[in-house]
Amino acid sequence: MTGTAAAAYTVIGMISGTSYDAVDAAVADFQLAGDELLLHPRGLHSQEIPGQLRARIAAMLPPRPTTLHEVARLDTELGQLFGAVAAAAGQRFAGRPADLVVSHGQTVYHWVEGGRALGTLQLGAAAWIAEATGTATLYDLRTRDITRGGHGAPLASTLDGLLVLSDGARRGSLNLGGIANITVRADDGRLIAYDIGPASALLDSAATDATGGAERMDTGGTGAARGIVDTPLLERLLAEPYYALPFPKSTGKELFHADYVRAAAGDHVIATDDLLATLTELTAVLVGRACRAHRLDELVVAGGGVRNPALMARIAARCAPARVRLIDEFGLPAQAKEAYLFALLGFLSAHGLPGTVASATGARSAAILGSFIPGRDPLRLPEPAPRPPLRMRITP
Repeated sequence: MTGTAAAAYTVIGMISGTSYDAVDAAVADFQLAGDELLLHPRGLHSQEIPGQLRARIAAMLPPRPTTLHEVARLDTELGQLFGAVAAAAGQRFAGRPADLVVSHGQTVYHWVEGGRALGTLQLGAAAWIAEATGTATLYDLRTRDITRGGHGAPLASTLDGLLVLSDGARRGSLNLGGIANITVRADDGRLIAYDIGPASALLDSAATDATGGAERMDTGGTGAARGIVDTPLLERLLAEPYYALPFPKSTGKELFHADYVRAAAGDHVIATDDLLATLTELTAVLVGRACRAHRLDELVVAGGGVRNPALMARIAARCAPARVRLIDEFGLPAQAKEAYLFALLGFLSAHGLPGTVASATGARSAAILGSFIPGRDPLRLPEPAPRPPLRMRITP
C-alpha cells in the first residue's frame, strides 16, 4: 500500500561504463511513500572522456600490462574528472543542493575465477568528487556483494525488479553496454540476473582496430548493416565456454577484448563490415537464446546499444515473437538508465536499505552497498527506512 511520501532526497548518480567513452551523471529526487519509491528524474549530464585519457584507460586494460604508477595517476585523474562532471550536473539540474553523489567509477578489472567473482576494481578516487562538490559521496558499490559470495553484478537487477518486473508479466530487462546483461523473474518469483555476453565491447574493439583508432564504434550500426555474417566465425565465437556456465555469472573485458576476436578469427581473413555484422549477430543470438530460455513475452531494452539500429533489428528478429520495447516506456531514458540506477543505489544505502537482490547476484544475503566520504560538513545520513520498497514509479 502507498502511504504519505517522505521528504525528497536528491542524488547525483554517475557511471562510466565498459566503453569508457563518456561519464554520465543523472540527477534525481527520491521519495518513499509506503511500499512505493517515487523517482523524479531531473536530467542527465554527459561529458566525453578526453581522447588521451580514454587511450590510457584502453592501454591498461587486460590483457595489457600496466604499472602502479599508471594506476595511481588514472585513479586521481578520473576522480578529478568525475568531480567536475558531478559539479556540473548539480549546477545544471538540481533544484536544491544534492544530498548525495554516487560514483560507480571506471571498472578496470573484474576478477572472476571458476565461476566465482573474487574481487573487482573501479578507479576514480571519490575524495576528489566530495571535494569538488562539497557533497557526501558514495563509492565502491560492488565489493560488499562479492564479500557475501555474489558477483557484484548485474546491479541493474535492483532497478529492474522495482520498475520493470514488478507487475508479474513474463518480461525481461536487457541492458546493452559493453556487456549485455539481463534480469528476469523465475517461475517462483525470484529475481534472476546475469551477464549474457558481449554487446559493444567487441564491436567497439573491431571498429577501433579497423580504423586505426579513427572510429571508436560502429556508429549507427552502418558497418554491420553493409556486412554479411560470417557463419563459421560466428559458430567459433558461440563455442565460448562462458555461455554454458550456470547463472548467476558475470564477465567483462578481461575476457571479451580485441585479442579475443583476433584469436577466434585466426588466419581467417574477413572484411571489416562482415566482422561487424558477425559480432552484431553474436549479441543478437545470445539475447535471443535468453529470451527463449526464460519464455519471455516482452524484452525491455536500455543502454547505449539502443542507438545501434542494426543491433536492435537483429535482437528483435532473434527474440520474436517476444515484443522488444525501450525502457523509455517506463519513464526512464534508455541511455540514462545506469546513471539513474546508481542514484537509486545511493538512496537505498543512505537510508540503510539493501542495494542488491541476493538471488540476482548469487550472494548469501542482500547487502547495503558502498563506502561514504563526507562532503564539506560532517556526514549525516537520514533515519533508516523501516522497510525496502516493493516497486518504483517514475514521476513527471
